[in-house]
Amino acid sequence: MSPSATAAAEPALAAGVGFDLTEEQELLRAEVRRFAEERIRPGVAERDREHRFPAELIPEMGELGLLGMMVAERYGGAGLDPLTYCLAVEEVARVCPSTAVTMSVTNSVCCWPLERFGSEDLKHAALPELASGAALGGFGLTEPESGSDVASMRTSARRDGDWWVLDGEKAWITNAGLARWYVVVARTDPGAGKHGLSAYLVPADAAGFAVGEPEEKLGLRASRTAPIVFTGCHIPATNLLGAEGDGMKIALATLGHSRLGIAAQSLGMHRRALELAVAYARERVQFGVPIARHQAVRFRIAEIALELAAARALAWAAAAAATTEEQLAGRLASEAKLYASEAANRAVAASLQLHGGNGFHADYEISRLYRDVRVTTIYEGTSEMQRTVISRSLLR
Repeated sequence: MSPSATAAAEPALAAGVGFDLTEEQELLRAEVRRFAEERIRPGVAERDREHRFPAELIPEMGELGLLGMMVAERYGGAGLDPLTYCLAVEEVARVCPSTAVTMSVTNSVCCWPLERFGSEDLKHAALPELASGAALGGFGLTEPESGSDVASMRTSARRDGDWWVLDGEKAWITNAGLARWYVVVARTDPGAGKHGLSAYLVPADAAGFAVGEPEEKLGLRASRTAPIVFTGCHIPATNLLGAEGDGMKIALATLGHSRLGIAAQSLGMHRRALELAVAYARERVQFGVPIARHQAVRFRIAEIALELAAARALAWAAAAAATTEEQLAGRLASEAKLYASEAANRAVAASLQLHGGNGFHADYEISRLYRDVRVTTIYEGTSEMQRTVISRSLLR
């Protein structure tokens, strides 16, 4: 039995239990699962080997509403809640983590801050394009010398009449060179520390904007990542998000929300690792019996399934809290991101170990999954930073 068939035959591997989803959520999850299997899975391994972005899928994802899931309908989006968004991200990540990253970035760190902090003119200009798949989004926060320490960023923005002028460089930008709109944080007051940052919506065709060479990454090779460079980059003064000096607030709010998407990506990869482990254990024969008959293998699979159930429960609770428990939402998102990403790394490693030597071969899906999952404990805030966020929330 193939791993895909395993998922279809055993709903317990593919669905959460103990959490009431609406009929609409169940239908959407099933539709995204079908789309992922039929349209995204073909060519996944080839795109990874070729480092090729699946541009042909973007219009279809836009048509399904996957690129503006939480954007209000008046701006062309689907107007859905964070939990429904997480369900969709999980289904895409189970099949292709690279495609899930493209989807998550456009939704979480471009559309989300734009809708909450942008002017009506900006929202009407960019959100319909983003939601429809006519354009992709990006987020410019990290710099070559500024990662977790956001307040140390050097990219600057100065007011020049009706323009803001940006100078500097951002690193590790997902969708760089493909996106039309970027939410960018820059320093407007050198002496104000974390209070001297502001956020902007930067179009890719702005004068002085450039994209560097794509990064050679360990995993997520079908997702484009590159630096973006601002050299006297002029954008209209009206492209400021929020007020001058709100950059840190906007960045932290955006990251707090986007961690739900990373948790959902982790769930998708974790779930796939479990499916692959179950299928391989049934098919691989050693000492005259399928290795699924050996207690050590059975216990390892049970542990993977247990951690998946725990990670999903925490991620779904965090997604639900994003709309109902504002005071707890940030901490829960960090907890979900931290636990789900680390559990997914453990699950993929365990599944690869169960595959033995075959797991180390590039022809096996678990090998690619092992490379892809590693970054989940790093981007959108490292595991160490999540522990800082969680403890600070509890001890303040």
